[in-house]
Amino acid sequence: MQAIPPIFISHGSPLLMLEPGRAGPAWQALARELPRPRAILAVSAHWTTRAPAVSAATQPATIHDFYGFPQALYALDYPAPGAADLAAMVVELLPGIEVDRQRGLDHGAWSPLRFMYPAADIPVIQLAVMPQADAEAHYRLGQALRMLTRRGVLILASGGLTHNLRDLVADAADEGAVLPYVAEFRDWFVAALQRRDLSALFAWHRQAPHAARAHPSPEHLLPLFVALGAAADQAELRSAFSDCQLGALALDAFVFGAAAD
Repeated sequence: MQAIPPIFISHGSPLLMLEPGRAGPAWQALARELPRPRAILAVSAHWTTRAPAVSAATQPATIHDFYGFPQALYALDYPAPGAADLAAMVVELLPGIEVDRQRGLDHGAWSPLRFMYPAADIPVIQLAVMPQADAEAHYRLGQALRMLTRRGVLILASGGLTHNLRDLVADAADEGAVLPYVAEFRDWFVAALQRRDLSALFAWHRQAPHAARAHPSPEHLLPLFVALGAAADQAELRSAFSDCQLGALALDAFVFGAAAD
């Protein structure tokens, strides 16, 4: 069975589902480059818990967990089946993990998946992130799940390289325009990823420039550490996409390893 490298996608505003700009085609291209998964474990910024948790719904509902957007967004559906066998594997790898048999797919999971796998025919479950736990704890979580990548499972980490909704520039003059602090944070973080400087990455909230402004709360960055931990120790970082939405949302996407490892 062909191994599938873990990936991280900055899913941006839900408006990308109606106006995908450059992100939608980039996500589609990324899916074409990857081996086809037999199942997907989505690690979304929009499911937060205090302890590790995995979903195991037979037919996950599409959760519209956003407010004040055009009505067309609330009509979107992603009827992918669940993956009870994958949930059981996660439980085996993470003894004591909580299992939620009702949890559906939030937009952190289904918004990129609608572009990547529009047929919704690949089973999907979710893994929660824990804002009270640090980056290293999420990296260790990914390490424990690493063998899934060798069993045809795509670990899709979905969050945002930056995420400060108070800084959104609704009338940004240019698509892709970026606030200066966003560029500085992005440059620092990508350079640390390329060096695989784990000590710096684990201390991102202290060492990265403008860290508190880029992430007033950490949940949109924590999925990235799960993907990083799930990758092979010598996995090469590849940038699959880099852009910015509304001035403050860095839309970077990364592949942790070769697409055909």
